[in-house]
Parts: sequence; structure tokens; C-alpha cells
Amino acid sequence: MFLKFLRLEIKSFFRGTSLGINLTMKILRFIGILYFMGCLAGGAFLVFFLVQEEMHQDPIKVVSKFLIAAWIVDLALKYLWQEIPTQNIKPFLTLNIRKNTLVNYMLTKSFLSAFSWLNSLFFITFAAIALFKGYSFPGMLVWFIGVSAIFYLNNFLNIFFNDKETVAIIAGIICVVLGVLGYYNIIPILSYSEKIFYSFYEMNYAAVVPVILFVVLWLLCFRYVRKEFYLDQGLEAKKTIGKTENIAFLNKYGAIGTFINNDIKMLRRNKVTKGILLGSFMFLFYGLLMFTSSMYKTPAMMMFMGLFVTGGFQFLFGQRVPAFDSSYYPLMMTLNVPYKEYLKAKWWLMNIVTAVSIVIALCYAYFGWEVYITFFAAGLYNIGVNSQFTLWSGAFNKTQIDLNSKEKRLGQKNSFNMVSMFLLIPKMLLPMAVFALTKYFFGITAGVVSIAFLGFIGFLLRERIFDIIVKLYKKEKYNALDAFKNKG
Repeated sequence: MFLKFLRLEIKSFFRGTSLGINLTMKILRFIGILYFMGCLAGGAFLVFFLVQEEMHQDPIKVVSKFLIAAWIVDLALKYLWQEIPTQNIKPFLTLNIRKNTLVNYMLTKSFLSAFSWLNSLFFITFAAIALFKGYSFPGMLVWFIGVSAIFYLNNFLNIFFNDKETVAIIAGIICVVLGVLGYYNIIPILSYSEKIFYSFYEMNYAAVVPVILFVVLWLLCFRYVRKEFYLDQGLEAKKTIGKTENIAFLNKYGAIGTFINNDIKMLRRNKVTKGILLGSFMFLFYGLLMFTSSMYKTPAMMMFMGLFVTGGFQFLFGQRVPAFDSSYYPLMMTLNVPYKEYLKAKWWLMNIVTAVSIVIALCYAYFGWEVYITFFAAGLYNIGVNSQFTLWSGAFNKTQIDLNSKEKRLGQKNSFNMVSMFLLIPKMLLPMAVFALTKYFFGITAGVVSIAFLGFIGFLLRERIFDIIVKLYKKEKYNALDAFKNKG
């Protein structure tokens, strides 16, 4: 039966209406997977020989020491990005197929995701090197089985935590607290990790515990999913009671104020948009990378950081216009919606948040005023230029967005287009190049002024640019309608 399900998915892939884009995304994903496979395999070689020959320590002990941190990061990545494969199962619920078979297939399919098995490549390579260097074969085999079983537990935890944001937040807070306690040696977390994971190598029977945990969690997860596995229950879209709220003072600004009012309410109410707000807040700390690597202290990378620190909300929100409105976009297009005011509302909202980000970025003045004025210039460029280019790229984003469920898919087929790729040149590469060259030849003041001047020119030309963007959105309107209506 499992093979039949796989054959049906292959047929679905090749019979889809977007075969070309599907193939392109599969190829890009395959290239990305190959890249990470090379990084993980190469990382195993690097870690083993660096620890053994440079640090003169036992590689297995050192790796075991940091596996607890790797396990937490793996769980976080799965929760944020690994999609639970329930959508492809829905059509089979009306057929005469045992639900036990469907649930087991869904659980098994979750292990086929690259998020599940990529980390095993590091452990396989590391174990092979250890065997070549004379380590015990039974010890390494049991160590590999035990470590892999613990990492595969994250697949089940991801299913339990899925759509339980409160539980996930509490778990995240606990991990952060434990990390702080471990960092200040209040609780020796890494020492405990070394003892637990290294025991798999020293005591072969110790790996029985994670294997038993794996089996128990599989059964618990099976029962949990099986209980919710009905069209009118677990897989049904969640319904919530609507709340009426209004930001009255915005209505005096006409259609633009009304649209901003609606967008603010959307941002406050839905899971996806709450994630956008959280991501935008996290972007404010992106500039701290500058102080962890010398590479980021170059002028071009300083500008790159400034664009992200001040424009996080703009990049995350703007490029999803009008995808955020995909659920009612067909209805909206039947009404007399002033398209220019609709886009201007998005533009004003993005720039208001960008301006607030510029003020918050004042904290970076602690590391020097040169850093802050670079970020300040980047913020002006985001307001004057990137805000419009971001809306421009949004016209080609035809990915349907369910506002009431977390986005977990990377590289969705309708979100990929060459126009968006080309727009990265004026959005990112142009300000980086201009700032780096101007600063190199004329100093920091000239570099900041040049970027601010570009932002000022873009702001002055906004009306003409908006006319072009409006024509583009109207040209792409019917393609967007078709994409938003056809959910298959």
C-alpha cells in the first residue's frame, strides 16, 4: 500500500498544472540538499581531525558534549520549517482504506524529509572515520543507533507541538533558560550531554533507552494522529470567534487609512502574520552578527546588515502582497477597489515600521556612530527605494497563504520567479556596491550621503513608480486570480 501511495504522488507531480515550476523547484531543492550533504560530510572530517590532532582530545567525547545543543536546534528547525504531510492524505479518507495504514504512511513519510535524515549523514561519516581510526565497531554502531534514535524523536515531538504555539513557546523559554544556566556554569548541561551520549559508546546496552523511547513515541504519536484523523475534526480548518475592532483615527485618511486599518487587524489576529511580526523583530538583532565575524565588518556587508535590520518587516510583509489577501482576493477584484490606494496603504505601513526600526536601531550606536549612520542610510534607502521594489516583486508572488496556519514550506512553487531574483540587484547589490565604492574612495560621510540621496530620489519619484507598479498588478491580476482559486 505504501508503494501505491508513492506512485500516486509521483503521478500527481507530473500531471500538475505547474510541472515546469515544480521541476525547477525540485532541482533547486536537490542542489541545496547536495550542498548541505557536502557541508555535513565535510564537517564530520573537519571536526574529527581538528579535535583529535589539534586539540588532542577524544572526538567522540567532544561531539557528544555538544549534541544536546544540536538536538535542540534540530527540533527548532523541524518545528519552524518541516511540514506535516496531512494535505496529501485528505483525499484517501473517503476511500475504503484503513486509517491505521494512512497514519503509518504519514508518520513514515515524515522521515523522508531532508530535515529528518540530513543530520544522519554527519553521524554516518563521523562513525566511518572513527572506525577507520581504530575505534570499536560495536561501540560506534551502538553510538550511531542511539544518537540517531534521539534525533529522530524530534519528528514525533514536531507532530505533537504542531499548531500548539503556547507549548512551543514554553519549551523554547525552557531551552533558553537552560542555555543561560549552562553558559554561566550554574548547571553543567554540556557535561551531562557528554556523559549521556558517550555512554552509548562505552556501555552498549545504554542505547536501548533511546530505541525504546522511539518505539513508545511512535505508538503515542500514532494514537494521537489516529484520534484526530477525520475530515470533520483533526484535519478541518480551525474556526474561531470573530472579533470586531477598529482603529478609528485611521479612517479619516480615506481609502488608504481603511486599508491600513484592515492590515493592522490582520497582523494582530492571524498566525502567519504574527510570525511575520516576530520575524521582523528578530531581524533587528541581525546586525549583531557583525561583531562575531570579521567578514561582516566590510563596508558592503555593513550595508547588507543595515538593509536587513531596518527592513525586516518590509521584506517579510511586502513581498507577500497580495498573497496575504489570497482568501478573499477574487471577491475584492469584483468590487471597485482603488488599486493605487490599496498598494499605497501597504507602502505606508511598511515605511512606518521601517521608520520605527531605524529609531530602535539607534542601540547600535553603542558599537560606534559609524555603524548607526550606516544603518540609518540603509533605512532611508529602504523607505525610498526598496519599499517600492518589494511591492513590485509582490506582484509575481502567487502563493496562497492560509492566515490561520503556520507557513512551514520552503520554496513554494508559486513564490519562485526570475523577476524577484533580478529585483535583488537594485534592492541589495546596488546599495552595497555604491556604499562600498563611495566609502573606499571618499570616506564614510560620502558613502552615507550617497545611499541617503538614492533613497531621497526614490521617495520623490514614488508617484511615477506607483503608476508603473499599479499597471503591473493589473496586468498580473488574472494570473493571480487563477492561482488563488486553484488550490491544487
